[in-house]
Amino acid sequence: MTNKWMLVLTMIFAIPTSTMAADSTSDVHARGMATLDVITGGDTQRRLETLTDIAPDLGRWVIDFAYGDVVSRPGLDLRTRELATVAALTALGNAQPQLKSHIGGALNAGCTPQEVLEVIMQMAVYAGFPASLNGISAAREVFESRGLKPGATKQ
Repeated sequence: MTNKWMLVLTMIFAIPTSTMAADSTSDVHARGMATLDVITGGDTQRRLETLTDIAPDLGRWVIDFAYGDVVSRPGLDLRTRELATVAALTALGNAQPQLKSHIGGALNAGCTPQEVLEVIMQMAVYAGFPASLNGISAAREVFESRGLKPGATKQ
């Protein structure tokens, strides 16, 4: 098994790695790319290319710091981290492209559409109904693009 796939399995199943603290820059970058490949469904390189001509350092920060150092930490599995990210982006209310990307990322990390919807609906309590309604709209777009039709559940 290649190192890349070992990193992916480590992130998905939150298997602690003893070498994380002493990782080289290339290890952090590889871990960040592997994490983003799970979230983006393997589309990381194309997405990074949208930054290459205007802000290549930002792309490197996203890979190395956000995903190589933070998101790939062993304390939470990737499913949980993506649900937390969907909640935060829903609450922000001003990051629709990123919210849609992370709704897809949550699905790619193994979350069900219903779990994603529940997190977004919970944000009505903490971030307000407009933020939650906008989050539901973003989820609808992502689900439709994937041919998903989650059933409504009434509590």
